[in-house]
Amino acid sequence: MKPKSSKKKARATLLGLGFDHKDGHTRITRGKNFQLVGGSQETHERMQEKAIKINEELKKRGKALEEVGRDEFVEICEKT
Repeated sequence: MKPKSSKKKARATLLGLGFDHKDGHTRITRGKNFQLVGGSQETHERMQEKAIKINEELKKRGKALEEVGRDEFVEICEKT
C-alpha cells in the first residue's frame, strides 16, 4: 500500500458576484468550477453564459481551470 499523499491537488474556481438586483430574488448558480451569486436576471444570465463559454474554451484546449496561467486565462476571457 502506498501512503496517502498529504499534498492536495490545486483547484481553481470562478466566482461571479452581481450587485445590481433590486427584485428581491437571490440567484445562485453552481457548476463544476464556478459559483455565481446575485445580480439582476440579466446580469446573472450574462455571468452564466460567460462561465459556460470559458469552460467550453478550456475543454477545447484540453485543460482544467487550475492548469492555465494568468495570461492564458485573460486571453480566454477576452476571446469568449
